[in-house]
Amino acid sequence: MSDVRIKSDATLEPIRILIVDDHAVVRAGLRMLIDQNPTMKVIGLAGNRSEALAIAASEQPNLIILDLLLGDEDGLTILPELREVAKNARVLVLTGLRGSESQRRAMLAGAMGVVLKDHAAEVLIKAINKVHQGEVWLDRLMMGSVLDEMTQTPETDPDKARIASLTEREREVIALIAEGLKNKEIGKRLFISETTVTHHLSSIFSKLGVSDRLELVIYAFSRNLAKMPQKATRPGNPPTNIRD
Repeated sequence: MSDVRIKSDATLEPIRILIVDDHAVVRAGLRMLIDQNPTMKVIGLAGNRSEALAIAASEQPNLIILDLLLGDEDGLTILPELREVAKNARVLVLTGLRGSESQRRAMLAGAMGVVLKDHAAEVLIKAINKVHQGEVWLDRLMMGSVLDEMTQTPETDPDKARIASLTEREREVIALIAEGLKNKEIGKRLFISETTVTHHLSSIFSKLGVSDRLELVIYAFSRNLAKMPQKATRPGNPPTNIRD
């Protein structure tokens, strides 16, 4: 594996990572790759459901790298359990499965990103950082698939009332979040402070009944509060990030 290093900020705590994969060689290789980065630290290795849940509960990682195939066990069924025992952990799926259905189900189950095992090591390291920062990491085809499912849900009367309660400024913030801008970037675009952007987001989350930026973006696309990104016409397009 190539040597992937990221400049360290000594004032920051490293990202604490749990690796869940049923292949010992893969776990060892991922640990070697990740531990080369001073901003990251592997705090546990698990090969099955029971090990993964035990380590996640005791160590409370910041991020969990999860394979969707764990021998006779299904990573998709374990994903919600991991999120329950480690509530502050974000889940990044690392899989050899190219089928969009399993990846789509992983995202709808709460994963924040998907990386294929045949991607370069640099892609995984970047995805770890982005997901830890609260961004979504997936390719454009997958984003389109998730959004297609969400847009099939008809708008209900409560939705109309929630949307009607939004101010014009809150609608502008939602549109910029859907473009992938961070709070600081949104503030510069709208000529307001980053703190004000945070206040707007709290209000938006409360009014729309969403809990994080991913839910907000999917809600916005499905209710025409933001323009849906164009789908890729072929595999290999760069991943789409929804930034924190």
